[in-house]
Amino acid sequence: MKWFTLWCLSVFALCFASTAVAKDVKAAFVYVGPVGDGGWTYAHDQGRIEMEKLPFVKKTIYVESVPEGAEATRIIMGLASKGYNLIFTTSFGFMDPTLEVSKRFKDVAFEHCSGYKTSRNMGNYFGRFYQGKYLAGLIAGSMTRSNTIGYVGAYPIPEVIRGINAFTLGVREVNPKATVKVVWTQTWFNPGLEREAADSLLDVGADVLSMHQDTPATLQAAEARGAYAIGNDSDMRQYAPNAFLTAPVWNWSVLYKDLATRVHDGNWKAESIWWGMETGIVKLAPLSDKVPVTIKKLVAEKRQAIMDHKVRVFTGPINGQNGQSVLAAGKTFSDKELLSMNFFVEGVQGTIPK
Repeated sequence: MKWFTLWCLSVFALCFASTAVAKDVKAAFVYVGPVGDGGWTYAHDQGRIEMEKLPFVKKTIYVESVPEGAEATRIIMGLASKGYNLIFTTSFGFMDPTLEVSKRFKDVAFEHCSGYKTSRNMGNYFGRFYQGKYLAGLIAGSMTRSNTIGYVGAYPIPEVIRGINAFTLGVREVNPKATVKVVWTQTWFNPGLEREAADSLLDVGADVLSMHQDTPATLQAAEARGAYAIGNDSDMRQYAPNAFLTAPVWNWSVLYKDLATRVHDGNWKAESIWWGMETGIVKLAPLSDKVPVTIKKLVAEKRQAIMDHKVRVFTGPINGQNGQSVLAAGKTFSDKELLSMNFFVEGVQGTIPK
């Protein structure tokens, strides 16, 4: 009977452990812009809505238009104090505030988007958005007639610089004569300033525009002036139906569901996540009918090759903006190098502010 007693105890222990680790999820999201921005924050909120459908996610909440800095610290701390056990902070500038609060609330799982710092209970996550930027560059390079493509950038951080470079590599692959002119706004969400930047690029001859901003203002400028445009973060065709060619888009739901499940199952841990197109986190919006069939075929082939890990966007030979080699033939940048990228590739016109 001794063996039977031990067996019963072991089964009881397993059952108890199972119920102990499984827990309901209450998730909070901190957004840098409004959910109606049509881009970055909108895409994150769509992911939240899908995650909320999981049966063990009992509640989600979001706080929008949170400034990066001390105010973010106060907001994040308030959410942790209210019992939310999974907190997502969705802008690069929320990194240090998230880290600070994570050290005070050690039983809460914190996830920061696009950063590089971690703690015992704070991970970071992102997607390889530059893969979509590269594919969009193939389209932009094929559609320009002036060989001048405009790009409205937010802040000169590695995420944005990496996207500009990947886009330019795509452009130059199909059109070596084309250049990408960059104008900075130093803001994530400012439709008026973004529109002014876009217009300034159109004024110097750009006939295709792209951007790394949170609103569709750049596309609306292209629409008004009869140019083409590449969107960002979400499918923005409704804002510029004639100008829109495509857009790299986020599908955050696949990651948010995964992380919520880990918290529920008790196997969440703080780590750095950087998923690629093969996971579905990054996609390309359906291409406009204005894009030639041959280019659509090329983009489809390249997309599949990226997903199959047969093509890596940053593979040499690659020259820097000054024409000097930065990556030898056959070599690829490491993730560490990609995450700290602070130079422009050949074909980009513009400077990186300090």
